[in-house]
Amino acid sequence: MTMRVFSDTACRLGEGPLWHPDRAQLFWFDILSKRLLTREGGGERTWQFDTHVSAAGWIDARTLMIAGATGLMRFDIDTGKAETLAPLEADNPVTRSNDGRADPWGGFWIGTMGLNAEPGAGAIYRYYRGEVRRLVAGVTISNAICFAVDGGHAFYTDTVTGRIMRQRLAEADGWPAGDPEVWLDLSAEDFSPDGAVIDAQGYFCNAQWGAGRVARYAPDGSLAEVWQVPASQSSCPAFGGPDLTTLFVTSAAVGLTDEAAAGKTFALETVVAGQAEHRVIP
Repeated sequence: MTMRVFSDTACRLGEGPLWHPDRAQLFWFDILSKRLLTREGGGERTWQFDTHVSAAGWIDARTLMIAGATGLMRFDIDTGKAETLAPLEADNPVTRSNDGRADPWGGFWIGTMGLNAEPGAGAIYRYYRGEVRRLVAGVTISNAICFAVDGGHAFYTDTVTGRIMRQRLAEADGWPAGDPEVWLDLSAEDFSPDGAVIDAQGYFCNAQWGAGRVARYAPDGSLAEVWQVPASQSSCPAFGGPDLTTLFVTSAAVGLTDEAAAGKTFALETVVAGQAEHRVIP
């Protein structure tokens, strides 16, 4: 199986791919260029922001929740209008949002990081029915936020540690219950774990920056499969398509001058199905 180019647009830092289940449409971000992108009507559509934007969840057929550098926004896809739902480190000029994803209860987990990856400057938060609560402090590069099929656990990483953490969640409302544990230790590898999703079989699919691949790990942490990406700085995967078997992968061109495919967004037809993205309840 070979990945095809889904979008020729070379993103400086492609991230946050989201397959909108009601619209059957992929959205993704170029964080450093402060843009949201999609494909529709045979072409590509772009929205320009005045702040860094990095991740989204879907609220309804025409509305996204978008994480920006200073807050979570309700965004109208048709009009391009955005209104603030909740502040997010709005008084901290050092940080911006990074990886994020909706959880099975309608909440939204979002990580922050320093604009220059300042050590420990970021954190991981959860938005739930109007409340933003900090869950993890002292994070350098927040990534790999995703959720088990049964909703029992959340996964995340601070990329610089190389360790994938697993956090048990309360059945009633999805708030963390107990302490996180190291689920998968990749600290000895020569790549960095970036964005991730859990597929419908419960396997953890992780884009690995510097390795040009998405690696699929079984629930016991064993490596089950590797999908090669034609760009070394693969950043985040998402499953989409009519039956959720198309794997989309963003990448980044930042820091690279001699890699033709750097920053492009790719697609691969697989025999693996993903989970539909959960709806955010604003």
